[in-house]
Amino acid sequence: MDLDFNKREDQNKLVMAEINRLYAQIKKGGGDKRIEKLHAEGKMTARERIEYLIDPNSKSIEIGAFAGYEMYEEHGGCPSGGVVVVMGYVAKRQCLIVANDATVKAGAWFPITGKKNLRAQEIAMENKLPIIYLVDSAGVYLPMQDEIFPDKEHFGRIFRNNAKMSAMGIIQISAVMGSCVAGGAYLPIMSDEAMIVDKTGSIFLAGSYLVKAAIGESIDNETLGGASTHCEISGVTDFKAKDDKEALDRIKSIMGSLGTPEKAGFNRIDPLSPIRDGNDIFGVMPSSRTEQYDTYELLNCLIDQGSLQEYKPDYGKTIICATARIDGWAVGIVANQRKLVKNGKGETQFGGVIYSDSADKATRFIANCNQRKIPLVFLQDVTGFMVGSKSEHGGIIKDGAKMVNAVANSVVPKFTVIMGNSYGAGNYAMCGKAYDPRLIVAWPWADLAVMGGTQAAKVLAQIEASTLKKKGIEITEEKHNEILKSITDRYQHQTKATYAAARLWTDAIINPEDTRKWISMGIQAANNAPIEQAFNMGVLQV
Repeated sequence: MDLDFNKREDQNKLVMAEINRLYAQIKKGGGDKRIEKLHAEGKMTARERIEYLIDPNSKSIEIGAFAGYEMYEEHGGCPSGGVVVVMGYVAKRQCLIVANDATVKAGAWFPITGKKNLRAQEIAMENKLPIIYLVDSAGVYLPMQDEIFPDKEHFGRIFRNNAKMSAMGIIQISAVMGSCVAGGAYLPIMSDEAMIVDKTGSIFLAGSYLVKAAIGESIDNETLGGASTHCEISGVTDFKAKDDKEALDRIKSIMGSLGTPEKAGFNRIDPLSPIRDGNDIFGVMPSSRTEQYDTYELLNCLIDQGSLQEYKPDYGKTIICATARIDGWAVGIVANQRKLVKNGKGETQFGGVIYSDSADKATRFIANCNQRKIPLVFLQDVTGFMVGSKSEHGGIIKDGAKMVNAVANSVVPKFTVIMGNSYGAGNYAMCGKAYDPRLIVAWPWADLAVMGGTQAAKVLAQIEASTLKKKGIEITEEKHNEILKSITDRYQHQTKATYAAARLWTDAIINPEDTRKWISMGIQAANNAPIEQAFNMGVLQV
């Protein structure tokens, strides 16, 4: 390997190491003392419950681990959004597991908690995957109730989804392993089967203190809504477990009895390893988001060797379109080429920019993949669409709109990997979160923004300087530089992968070496949901 490769590898692995450090901290939830308190109550933590539940030595991926990162700090923080979501295998059946983390504000629901739960349900609904709820929550976090309670995408949407999933035939299993109060009490009871752990689990619309205040009745929580009450008197729950492990064992038994689901029929053969090791990605990727590189080198680290069949390789070169295989699955790849290229007219085109010819090529390729029932994988490192009079006169808006239309109307599963930049309308055309990818992940150094940090900061600094001048404040060069630095620092912080992941604009920040696993598990999940509608792009300006 050359010296530049080694330098890039070292710099990128430092970024990866920082992500791993933050993740290790996040996994502790509310901290060691709260974990010890939970253990003293005879309970397992959310992550311990999931680890016990999933099949040993099986593959799994965590959705939204960075949710809530650096958010709600005035309220003490909310690591992982106070809920752990994992896609994995239980009794060899792929499923979603949603576990409240009682070490974080007793499992209370922050706004991001609701968003993360809804994302888990969305994944289950799109892929017709069974979903398992491990309930241990004090309910809505009251100081922020106005941001979690009444709106369409708030707390109540979860129970609406419970009902919709039931009608769709999606299996839902709940185990109440701690508190389950107020509106949250509906979730387990709207599941196909609900169990409760004796002495630690409880379900009620109002706890003993509220009952006393509301109707004057004095009663303890165990008598009000404990395991014996709901298994022997009310009939609300279906099984009383003596402890967490017995409840989890019961879930394993249920999952092992499920019938085989209908398949979508996506093509898979025996997988082959890529030409290059996944670890080479760290040396191929530049440490600066403005540097050029050859995307084909990354493809050699991701796809099964010998499987690449490129579509229109000599046309629209700033986007690579090709069928290939990832872990044996047939996929259609739409990837931004990040090096300078020359078009058929001999003109130089910038890597990472979408031109009219590349948008036109990608549109047709996406249509072909829909026709052939081939899942799409978008590899983003995009700075946007080409601007300027030549592009405008050539109809870049029209060609870009066709590509966006094709992405929006695709009926095959879509998966998005943000390898580097994800700017502006390029994010949309390359299947950003708004375009319903089944999974969307980012590499640790990814940048998500409406435009690059340098350009945006200069624009914002000019606006702020102009505003100050109107107020009669003199703008010296020193003052201008101070404004520019302040805006640049703030803007660059907001473009980081952690910032996006905290708000669930992406499902995860992943080690690039795990990219094949995420895509493979995603397609396997999607294979549980047969495609029921035809591809139709509607009206286009051709």
